[in-house]
Parts: sequence; C-alpha cells; structure tokens
Amino acid sequence: MKIKKGDMVLVSSGDDASRTPRRVTQVISGGQKLVVEGVNMVFKHVRRGHPKSPQGGRLRKEMPIAAAKVLYYCDACQKGVRLGLRYTNDGTKERHCRKCGKSVGQVSPAKTSYAKSKK
Repeated sequence: MKIKKGDMVLVSSGDDASRTPRRVTQVISGGQKLVVEGVNMVFKHVRRGHPKSPQGGRLRKEMPIAAAKVLYYCDACQKGVRLGLRYTNDGTKERHCRKCGKSVGQVSPAKTSYAKSKK
C-alpha cells in the first residue's frame, strides 16, 4: 500500500467523510486497513478492575477503516490525490502525487539496475 503511518489523509466516504486532513496512526494487515485519528470511533465496554479503567465504564477508541476509503492529502495541491510510484535518475524508488508530480518520500534505496544511464 502506498499510504504509510504518519501521512495526512482525507476520508472520502462513510460516516466520517470530511474535508479536513487527518493523520494515519497505524497501518494494519499489509496496508489494507488504516487507523486514522478521530475516525470510526467506537465504545469499548470495560469491566471494573481493568488496568486502564479501574472503575469500569466505556472507553472511546478508534477502529480500522478500509484503505480504499481514504485519499492522500497533498500539500501542494491542497486536496486529496492518488499516489504513484516511480524510479528517479539514480534508481531510488519514490512515492509521488499523481496530480502535480511532487515527491512524497523515498520507498527503497538506490538500485543500479533501475538507474538511468548517462550516455
């Protein structure tokens, strides 16, 4: 999956769809599910004597959502976009915005077999 922990995303569908970017706190099961802060909040009922809540009650916690429901938030475009992967001239693999082409970050180190030869 192209979205990683710490990325800012827009939730595009569901009850929590909004136009404000939110941070990804966790990536689960090979990138198919994401935990996004403040999205898909549920109540977990806890018995008395639990270490987090000795008096018992209800804890609010974030549950995972499908990765297909979010779009990466590009700072340059100021909107939700899809991400692509490409190789740079020196052979490093990077993520980039599909709209403006801005580099988002490196995915893997340089490989000489993918470097563009200078002739």
